[in-house]
Amino acid sequence: MPLDHRRLQGPEDSQPPELWAARPADGGGEEEEGGAAPRDPCALRPLFARAGLLSQAEGSAYVELSGGTKVLCAAWGPRDAAEPGGAVGAGRLLCEFRRAPFCSRGARPRPGGAAERDAEREAAAALREALEPAVRLARYPRARLTVSVMLLQDGGSALAAAISAASLALADAGVEMYDLAVGCALCRDGSAAGPWVLQPGEAEERGSAARLTVALLPALNQVSAVLGGGRGGAPEGWGRALRLGVEGCQRLYPALRHCLLRAARRRDGA
Repeated sequence: MPLDHRRLQGPEDSQPPELWAARPADGGGEEEEGGAAPRDPCALRPLFARAGLLSQAEGSAYVELSGGTKVLCAAWGPRDAAEPGGAVGAGRLLCEFRRAPFCSRGARPRPGGAAERDAEREAAAALREALEPAVRLARYPRARLTVSVMLLQDGGSALAAAISAASLALADAGVEMYDLAVGCALCRDGSAAGPWVLQPGEAEERGSAARLTVALLPALNQVSAVLGGGRGGAPEGWGRALRLGVEGCQRLYPALRHCLLRAARRRDGA
């Protein structure tokens, strides 16, 4: 039988790739993350942030959380958005949230499908709700500010990381702001008496009964957004979660400010 020399001929016998995959020393796998030793629920995951990465955008920022969450954000504006004969009013903030096709493990909605579009639209609306109180839109009448967030990897607390990255990108673009909007996420497991966990990972969020994302303007001590839902127990439990989230935002604030200072020094040195 003649061979097709234009194709790569595979071997006659093949074996599954699992046979050659490296196995962890303890014999566990990624599926057993939920059985790992519990961490301190009040401990923050290490955060890495850098501003001024993209030369094509007027402002940009990258935020990464230990555990795999990676967010890249770009900001443009202010740009003229006036309509002929329109009234003069405050500027507008437009937010876009997109998920990379490879951002999460396992099955995901069909790219471009209705479910994914609805999730991205909901995340963009939450992002705008958290950022608008921090931006001095009255200083940009008849103008448009645009923020575009790309979730490169979803390792949990993605919306909170996106809020912090978008705030850094706007500040890096020179937009006048009252303060940085800092995001912090929390979740609670299935038991209503369980503790709230700061900055949960993907496995912790997947098994949670309630989630909460807090956005804070630390210098003003003003909460710009509270987003969440689920079965979190009594109202007192939600109050404790809110106080814990505010405290987490205040602890993250110095790292984000230091990131902006480093970006300003790099820009001045260039």
